[in-house]
Amino acid sequence: MNLRKAIWWGTGVALVGTLYAFQLPFREFPGVEYRLGDIPLPPDWQEKTEWAFARLMYPSAPRGRFGRGYGFRGFGVWNEGNTIWTQDYPRADRHFVLALRRLTRIHVRSVEQPVNLDEGAVYDWPWLYAVQTGQWLLTDSQVKSMREYLLRGGFFMADDFWGEDQWDVFMATMRKIFPERQVVELDNKDAIFHTVYDLDNRYQVASQGSVNRGTTWKCEPCPDHWRGIFDDHGRLMVAITFQSDVGDSWEWADAPTYPAEYAALGIRIGVNYVTYAMTH
Repeated sequence: MNLRKAIWWGTGVALVGTLYAFQLPFREFPGVEYRLGDIPLPPDWQEKTEWAFARLMYPSAPRGRFGRGYGFRGFGVWNEGNTIWTQDYPRADRHFVLALRRLTRIHVRSVEQPVNLDEGAVYDWPWLYAVQTGQWLLTDSQVKSMREYLLRGGFFMADDFWGEDQWDVFMATMRKIFPERQVVELDNKDAIFHTVYDLDNRYQVASQGSVNRGTTWKCEPCPDHWRGIFDDHGRLMVAITFQSDVGDSWEWADAPTYPAEYAALGIRIGVNYVTYAMTH
């Protein structure tokens, strides 16, 4: 972790030990795919570590995809779980952190952390992930918190949303966060694709449902895009895996029916993104 990534409170330098001290305790919510207890807690879930998988909780956009018509468990209150931010959760999160433990020297917690921007603790988590961001609608206060978090050195990965309608929903919130910044297509030479693995030859990461249908996409035509937003110093703050389902590649990495090529690429993407976030 470099010096800039350790400065979270604006009043001095916080060493790694400070991150241990200020992390909120683990908490778990019911999800749209998994009930509480469906994914057992690992034996070391209470261990204090350097890094934890932080998953963004968010209010759903109007007509967002979180109802019974999609095979989920029904409607819920977003800050109590059971809405679309919990898709793949917590199975994807726990599978990915196992891989991150094995493939890097980062001291990784074995369980995830759902993060609510309204609770003011986002600075404890240098890497933040959200799924289905084509369904989100941050409030004004959450927009302000997200902007400050990113400009202070935080990193945000937005994953698994598809089609122009969902892109427009995603960008409606993102333009509030950064009205002065542009989303750009990432180049193969960008550092995030070379922090641990060289990822010049990326391809669309399919969902389990797409694999079952014999495709890689959830809509057509929907080619994969690797996009992002940089700060004034050339640091990537927001990494956008548009029209790929990296979360599913983590969730189903151990499933015999899910192709190894997608699981391998999805894990490598995650490892690179986390390592980049911790070193830039």
